[in-house]
Amino acid sequence: MKRVDFQGQTPQDGPSVGKKKLSLNIVSGKNEHRGFGSGTIDLSQLSSVIVDGDSAYLDMGALHAKSKVERGIKFSVNKDDVPNGRPCWVVWVAVGRDEAGEKYYAGVTSCEMLIDEEAKRGWKILADHVNRMDYALKRRIILDNLGAAQRAALRKLLEERDPDMWRRSSDELKSALA
Repeated sequence: MKRVDFQGQTPQDGPSVGKKKLSLNIVSGKNEHRGFGSGTIDLSQLSSVIVDGDSAYLDMGALHAKSKVERGIKFSVNKDDVPNGRPCWVVWVAVGRDEAGEKYYAGVTSCEMLIDEEAKRGWKILADHVNRMDYALKRRIILDNLGAAQRAALRKLLEERDPDMWRRSSDELKSALA
């Protein structure tokens, strides 16, 4: 049996001479390296909230598509594959700092998915989840796919989690969750 490492090389092959590998660095701190492949995404100020029915809770597993509701589910991009799915949302919450250095909810975006736990099937558009995560990091507020009960649950969670952060957050966020 031939052993192969993560770059597809056998141990005796050694690294490819002169060939640079592309990679995406995801870090939680500052990276001072500015050479090849130095682009980084800082996720240290990003949290994920699951909104399921009229309840909302933090679930950092959503960052890797392994939230409580996503575990054990095979996802499809075809909504018709999940006729009995219940709607759930991943809400990306990015924290920023104001001029005084105080934290606030800076970017909040929601992504819809359908979950049928009995059939172990689900629907979501991964590209939409990634794009909306990026929008949250860019301080945008996009909550157009949440109903009134979901907005109320998310607002309650954000307010109770840190009332001062909620108070310092934008009027745009507050009106989107009104």
